[in-house]
Amino acid sequence: MRLLLVCFAAVAVGGCVLAPEGAQQTRDAARQAGAAYTSDISHRTLPALSERPDWRDVLHRALLANGELEASYFEWAMAVSRIDQAGSYPSQPIELGFSYMFSGERMKSFNRGTLSAQFMDATAWPTKTYQSAKVAWRDAQAAEARFVAAKFKLQQDVLTRWADLVLATEQVRVQSQNVNLLKLVLETASGRVRAGGSQQDLLRADVQLRLAEDRLATLQSEVRQQQAMLNGLLAREPDAALIADADHQTTRLVPDDDTILLSMGVSANPSLAALAHDITGRSDALARAQMEYLPDFNPMAAVTGNVSQMIGASLVLPTELPRIRAMIEEARADLRRARAMHAQSRNNAVAEYVAAIVALRNTERQVRLFRETIGPLAQRTVDLSRQGYSAGAASYLDLVDAQRTFLEVQLSLAEARAERERLLARIESLAGVDIETVMPATAPSGALEKP
Repeated sequence: MRLLLVCFAAVAVGGCVLAPEGAQQTRDAARQAGAAYTSDISHRTLPALSERPDWRDVLHRALLANGELEASYFEWAMAVSRIDQAGSYPSQPIELGFSYMFSGERMKSFNRGTLSAQFMDATAWPTKTYQSAKVAWRDAQAAEARFVAAKFKLQQDVLTRWADLVLATEQVRVQSQNVNLLKLVLETASGRVRAGGSQQDLLRADVQLRLAEDRLATLQSEVRQQQAMLNGLLAREPDAALIADADHQTTRLVPDDDTILLSMGVSANPSLAALAHDITGRSDALARAQMEYLPDFNPMAAVTGNVSQMIGASLVLPTELPRIRAMIEEARADLRRARAMHAQSRNNAVAEYVAAIVALRNTERQVRLFRETIGPLAQRTVDLSRQGYSAGAASYLDLVDAQRTFLEVQLSLAEARAERERLLARIESLAGVDIETVMPATAPSGALEKP
């Protein structure tokens, strides 16, 4: 009997965790993912960036430095900790009691004392505790998926901002050349005025030059703004040097076969995975709410010297039936909500994914068109205009106009390339897959290679 009491007290005081087997795998995954966040961000050594990094360097630093991604990880870690909180058993602390009997009877003092042990309140059946831990585990799985979704969202933001910075830098280069051409036009118009020509062309050239210079200043300001915003994602000073030179960028390859991209689909989409875990968790929560109809129990034991030893238990029957029914209805409604949200989110993701692939192929078509057809034609026009100007068969303004057309073609090509990179980042985010795992090489491809 005494051994039984000792065992009862040891189990009650020591406690255990009733949780699904998969909970340990979730704990291990969280521990492994948290290796990058063992030290505070203020004491963390981040990889340095050169003045002319590529997208890999920028993305690598962003994944290590971004505070929102780190916060998402710790939300996951918090959810993992709740598994042990929900699955801790017994669910009530043990209460030890002692009483002493005063009596005129002649009896030993040892036999006058009574030592009792019981839980402070009714404790739940192990199945209830296990089910609560199961709900917490599903929530932790959803938090893990949301962490992965935050990673892909950050990746999309960084690559999009990087593409915008590359485009803005290219726009500055093209606009600078355009300003130089307009300066030459202004000089030509000035010469004509000195020769007795009309001032109308001179005034028109002056206005065009001033507008072009204003546009150039605006583009240069946009480059600095985008550098500051991107440096913020990288945990760098806003004015830190960050040059995105288009000539030093590589083209990320994409499978030519749409079936490969379509086969990826959104099955690995982390946001949808989080919603799927929410559905499972809400289903488990409904089952847990229905368990409230089961009675709880309260075991107890007492010893009175050598006189008596006693064990017992009491059942606590549920009486708040309206409250339990309301809990079940709430859990059932929450499950329906999660299912509806998942269904609509999946429909939206599938539609957006297919639309992004269509748009991606269109930008690749544009890149090939400007790269292989319009670009060479514009360059040929410049060459012919230069030859005609040298032979006296074309005016200087015709040559300048041909050169400006060539610059516009270059700008259109840069815009198409930037849009392609934005769409590719969006496709990765929707699919939950890095495109390099499908197409490992990232060297410039033939049709999309820069001139």
